[in-house]
Amino acid sequence: MENRKKKIGPNNPTKSVSEPEPEPNADVWSFITKRSTKSMFLCISLFAVLIRLAVSLHPYSGAQTPPKFGDYEAQRHWMEITVNLPVKEWYRNSSSNDLGYWGLDYPPLTGYQSYFHGTLLKFFDPASVALFTSRGYESYFGKLLMRWTVLMSDLMIFFPAVLYFVTVYYSGKPTVDRGSMAWHTIMIFLNPCLILIDHGHFQYNCISLGLTIAAVAAILSDRDLVGSLLFCLALNHKQMSAYYAPAFFAYLFGKCLRRQNPILEVLKLGLVVLGTFALVWWPYLHSVDGVLEVLSRLAPFERGIYEDYVANFWCTTSIAVKWKRLFTMQSMKLLSLTATVSTFLPSTIQLIWSPTRRGFLLGLINCSLSFYLFSFQVHEKSILLPLLPASLLASEEPFVFQWLIYHALLSMFPLLRRDDLVLPYAALYALFVLLYYVPRGRKDDAKETVSFYSILQLVAFACSLFLHIIYLNITPPDKYPFLFEAVIMIFCFSQFVLISIYLNTRQWALTKNSTRSDTKKKRL
Repeated sequence: MENRKKKIGPNNPTKSVSEPEPEPNADVWSFITKRSTKSMFLCISLFAVLIRLAVSLHPYSGAQTPPKFGDYEAQRHWMEITVNLPVKEWYRNSSSNDLGYWGLDYPPLTGYQSYFHGTLLKFFDPASVALFTSRGYESYFGKLLMRWTVLMSDLMIFFPAVLYFVTVYYSGKPTVDRGSMAWHTIMIFLNPCLILIDHGHFQYNCISLGLTIAAVAAILSDRDLVGSLLFCLALNHKQMSAYYAPAFFAYLFGKCLRRQNPILEVLKLGLVVLGTFALVWWPYLHSVDGVLEVLSRLAPFERGIYEDYVANFWCTTSIAVKWKRLFTMQSMKLLSLTATVSTFLPSTIQLIWSPTRRGFLLGLINCSLSFYLFSFQVHEKSILLPLLPASLLASEEPFVFQWLIYHALLSMFPLLRRDDLVLPYAALYALFVLLYYVPRGRKDDAKETVSFYSILQLVAFACSLFLHIIYLNITPPDKYPFLFEAVIMIFCFSQFVLISIYLNTRQWALTKNSTRSDTKKKRL
């Protein structure tokens, strides 16, 4: 087709322009956005799989470091226990199941997952899950099978959940920018922290996080009962999913209060929750001792209030306040509970008062950050929980998502360096920055504004880069061997606190906007 042309002026009859040409930046995503939605998702998914496969070629937690190795051995050992012992003995200390050697300390759904994966390993490589003799098993074929179980979990649960969420999230919008949808999908799929922990360090966070994403998507599409069931499954896979529980409860309760029969709606949700828990816990419900055995494994208070150098309140302030010396275990439990509840309470109150889709996603970030910063026994990897809802809200809050990703990566850097994952860490960091700044992706492409927070983020990023260089190239003094870990921890903690304050302010601003809107309607 020929372009229609028009003259610019009488003195320049030959100069012409074509009817509006697309912006050069618009073509960046054209290779996927000009195709169908299914094709777009397929292209992005294949790319995400390739990245995961590339990371899985690198070392894992505890590789060739006896006697207890690391998280890789923990996951393999749970498969060994679940395929060789009856279900009622999975959480019981015995001569066949030494709980001191990576005893199962997650809810029953993790046990069922371990049994499923262990059955596959037993079929292809029986020696990898043989009782007792498989401890520290690290054959090439065994490692390959273990890596494939993580990828399979991703493909079966996390990937479909993300596609479900993106479909629901954009179906409610009057106009859909396919470039923005593609960018948003990539940001969730290529979360560098999740990929490094699951496919590098070695865990199965993709299962509980995938179930949580599916629960969020179901609730956003007003399938509250389905969403409740899915979230209960997430809770029964990893107890850390409780970081999201206050937001789920508050949002659903706020919605129930606005229905015609609130009591009936609450009862229906309660029945779904009780039914799901009863189904998952059924093998242990036949005796009180069976339930207590499982519960005792889910709350390892004996480990103390924190481990290693996690960027939360208790670990950061322990430099000045020796919490473990000054307070008993019981006192620390109470302090931690009080601090956690008091910090997530404002967010939950706002959700009950004014339940909105955007408020729900903000509430998920705020509640999970409260747990990360103040709850008992937090790990560096727990930052994955606030990161998940931040990625779901990335198209509306790209600034916060980027800010949180940078410092989540930095907070986990000492852990990943111990696992010899510096190369995939640097590669995924660079890939994230590249994809984040691809034009036509973010909501703030056209209007980047200079504000206090943007300047603060720039300074923080420069400090983060400097800390990476220092940590890799300078040896700390003998008197303070963990000096740089402590500096990284303090710096990341300060950023997480600022993000929490900022997002709580954003969430409560929704209530003001809602009140103004209601006032205008009344005047009309």
